Amino acid sequence: MSHLNKLNNKISSLEELKNKVNAWKQAGEEVVFTNGCFDIIHRGHIEVLARTADLGGKFIVGLNSDSSIQKLKGESRPIIDEQSRAILLASLSFVDAVVLFSEDTPINLISTLKPDVLAKGGDYEIEAIVGHEIVQNNGGEVILVPFVDGFSSTTIIDKIKKS
Repeated sequence: MSHLNKLNNKISSLEELKNKVNAWKQAGEEVVFTNGCFDIIHRGHIEVLARTADLGGKFIVGLNSDSSIQKLKGESRPIIDEQSRAILLASLSFVDAVVLFSEDTPINLISTLKPDVLAKGGDYEIEAIVGHEIVQNNGGEVILVPFVDGFSSTTIIDKIKKS
């Protein structure tokens, strides 16, 4: 199988991913989930994603679609389209699956996939993380992964605009 086919196989619909997750769990794998926009992927993203992947066996990234990012961040975003962002994330060796979502939150992904670990980068309170109660009620864990200071897509965009 070509490397490009391997990348594309990591990008799944929710229905396809649900089947993968069931197989992983039957094989005894712990499933970790995080989500985000990941527009203009930078070192901060990579470090947080790598730390998150270390929390379990299989790692899923829920990726905001272009339309959901526009609702969250305005019409000028995203800079990088959803298919390109999905391929970039899938190219990371420690990412096992990428799934796009268009809703305002990943609650449908989390309730369908029921990950063992739900992780979010940043300075959230656990109670503010969407889906925390679903994961905890299923015996899972919710973990905060610290951001890497000095890196953000907005800062990069602003720097480009100024130059």
